Amino acid sequence: MVAKPAKKPEKGKGGDEIVAQNRAASYNYHLLEKFEAGMVLHGTEVKALREGKANIRDAYVEIKPSGAWLVNAHIAQYLPGGPWNHEPLGSRKLLLHKKELNKLAGKTQSKGLTVIPLRIYFRNGIAKCEIALAKGKKDYDRRQDSRDKESRKEVDEAMYRARRR
Repeated sequence: MVAKPAKKPEKGKGGDEIVAQNRAASYNYHLLEKFEAGMVLHGTEVKALREGKANIRDAYVEIKPSGAWLVNAHIAQYLPGGPWNHEPLGSRKLLLHKKELNKLAGKTQSKGLTVIPLRIYFRNGIAKCEIALAKGKKDYDRRQDSRDKESRKEVDEAMYRARRR
């Protein structure tokens, strides 16, 4: 069985190498506030991230007295790592300023708010995680967003056609 090559990380805005994105986040949540956090990683985790082998679809952030922790993020094992490999679904510590931690801890105590990761990327060779304070959407919110998107698309199309004439 031949292993297929990993997808290369794509370049984002500002030259960031995007490793993993949570595309369903804006569909399932109202994103209230975004933060950038550093990540505490082992060597094999960094190598696996550089190969683009990460998934944060079901991940979330827990705020504990010891700091913020990224839970349920899957970083595949680095094959040449051998016995020094990391645990794929282990919790990883996020590095935030004390003010940001206190703010997130206070807000997540209130009803309905959670912290989710939006993307993992490399900036200047350092692994970063963009997280957001989010509130879950209801079904009617999703339907309304869908209607808004459709109407924006129709307006843009009409403006395009008007310019072409």
